[in-house]
Amino acid sequence: MSDQPLHGAVALITGAGSGIGAATARRLAREGAAVALVARHRNRLEQVVDAITDLGGRAIAVAADITEPALACQAVEEAHDRLGRLDVLVNNAGIVRLDSALHTPVEEWDRMISLNVSALLHVTHVAIPYLIDAAATSSRQVADLVNVSSTAGRVARPGGSAYHLTKFGLNGFTESLRQELLPERVRVSVVEPGVVGPGVVDAALVGHLGAAVRDAARAHVGGIEALRPEDVADAIAYVVTRERRVAVNELVVRAGEQTW
Repeated sequence: MSDQPLHGAVALITGAGSGIGAATARRLAREGAAVALVARHRNRLEQVVDAITDLGGRAIAVAADITEPALACQAVEEAHDRLGRLDVLVNNAGIVRLDSALHTPVEEWDRMISLNVSALLHVTHVAIPYLIDAAATSSRQVADLVNVSSTAGRVARPGGSAYHLTKFGLNGFTESLRQELLPERVRVSVVEPGVVGPGVVDAALVGHLGAAVRDAARAHVGGIEALRPEDVADAIAYVVTRERRVAVNELVVRAGEQTW
């Protein structure tokens, strides 16, 4: 019998080409799960897959733009068909668009809501029946759905109105879904990271911030030793490796010097 708590389980992670998603895929593979990595860019996914398989794990890449409803559905179904089941879903994909409401084009808000909210809903809707089946048929007798939110879902600040909308909304969605899926033995949890380092907020993402907001954000987090993606992956792994009797429904992971 394996001493890996996720031995025999299958996990799907969105936004898995880099940052928190990639770190979570590597961590859950170490816990024994076969992992399906979902993101738009196949080359990034393949690099993570290679790193996992080189260490003896099992991983597949599913390249898809999950902001397209049909492609989001296909991605979940492909992962399930190729790996045979689905025990863990980690909804990690997301983007940040920060600027004042006055200066932000509505197209920027639409793009953020498309990935942070709509894509998550489509992936979740397709995955729920598979998770229910996994809870009923696995030796663990439980399945897990983890939504990666943010401390921006707890504390609102200027310049992030639509981003806060997506994260506050995600927290409410998670709690309602948690209550709905209790009888099905599917645990639903939210992990809320604080300030994460450049492994997540890379140059491309920061480039989308308005200049004034970007400068204010840098000043605000200056001097804080940021979390690493692996720190958030540790939190997610903790949530999904608990025994069935334990449900960690909300986990806030702040940088040690973060005040908000």
